[in-house]
Amino acid sequence: MKKLLLLLSLPVLSLAQTAPVKMSPKAAKIHEKALTIDTHADVPINMMKPGFDIAVEHDYEKDRSQIDFPRMIKGGMDGMFFAVYLGQGKRSDEANAEAKKKALAIFDKIHESVKLNPAVAGIATTSKDAYRLQKEGKRAVFIGMENGWPIGKDISNLKQYYDLGLRYVTLSHSSNNDICDSSTDGDGPEHNGLSALGEDVVKEMNRLGMMVDISHVSDSTFYDVIKLTKAPVIASHSSCRALCDVPRNMTDDMIKTLAKNGGVIQINFVPGFVKKPSQPHEMSLKALRLKIRQTDLSDADKKALRDEMKAINEKYKSDMPTLKEAVDHIEHVIKLTSVDHVGIGMDLDGGGEVIGLQDVSQIGGITEELVQRGYSANEIQKIWGGNIMRVLDQVEKAAGAM
Repeated sequence: MKKLLLLLSLPVLSLAQTAPVKMSPKAAKIHEKALTIDTHADVPINMMKPGFDIAVEHDYEKDRSQIDFPRMIKGGMDGMFFAVYLGQGKRSDEANAEAKKKALAIFDKIHESVKLNPAVAGIATTSKDAYRLQKEGKRAVFIGMENGWPIGKDISNLKQYYDLGLRYVTLSHSSNNDICDSSTDGDGPEHNGLSALGEDVVKEMNRLGMMVDISHVSDSTFYDVIKLTKAPVIASHSSCRALCDVPRNMTDDMIKTLAKNGGVIQINFVPGFVKKPSQPHEMSLKALRLKIRQTDLSDADKKALRDEMKAINEKYKSDMPTLKEAVDHIEHVIKLTSVDHVGIGMDLDGGGEVIGLQDVSQIGGITEELVQRGYSANEIQKIWGGNIMRVLDQVEKAAGAM
């Protein structure tokens, strides 16, 4: 359902085959040396489908998948946080237990994929792991959780997930949950920020050394987290509201506050978060979203909506943002704060795509664009991986001091 919702909210995806990125010698050298980390990858959505093999190179034109180990290698992507994602469902004890069961199955699949490919990838939980794996020529597979629903009301679940390699939790997704309010719940706020349970979740994450992720949460939740946390927090896949005025993005004040906290915002490449669709396009998409909210969709219904979405987005294909516009968000954060508080969380396989970057094999285009804008090798290394690894280290250190 997540994929359908995303498709209904975004400009049309180009049908062109992914092409190799042309990089200058300077950019290529910087890209090769930098530890490149993306903090939000939805490839487990595909991994949970029968027959999908992450060790095999897929064709974006044929199946729309954006991540696999061969394309990570081709693009020079050293590591990614694979998302244990569950869209918010019912919040009964039975539903919470089922959410935990599904989450554990995704953890198992991630670990299995790494065990089956020991020469290619390794599980990473620390910055030392990431740099070691980079030196060994392997991909670092970190694990994040998108939506705290599988925590349920049992805080001890966090330790279980931590022991399985989890190093951040996005507190909510597109709807409110028992932890906090979401930025996009159609019914509005429920807790006016963090709930009492949510406060306990943040405290336990601090104690464990797990990064608190405020992407998707409401503004009031963000400020509640900042007041409570004893460690830097992250936005694993968010962009700038000043450049694209949608609730999922962060305001300038939020970004400045995040920087004061020592945290980092990882820029999201989902088209609708990079560049706001035109008003006629947005109105058409809103009508489709209402259909989703009002009906239990059959497979035929979903196909009909996808076809309708495709026709609408083809009509408004000029709304599709470019790689340069995505990098504008990176630069906006740097101008607001410094180069120490921004990174990259593209949301590939979850809707992330801009003109110039269709899959993970093309990430060199980001480095090339940063070089063209005059950023130094040291600055680009911070943006690509240095900043998020620093925060991970600081969160671990804070936990050790408790």
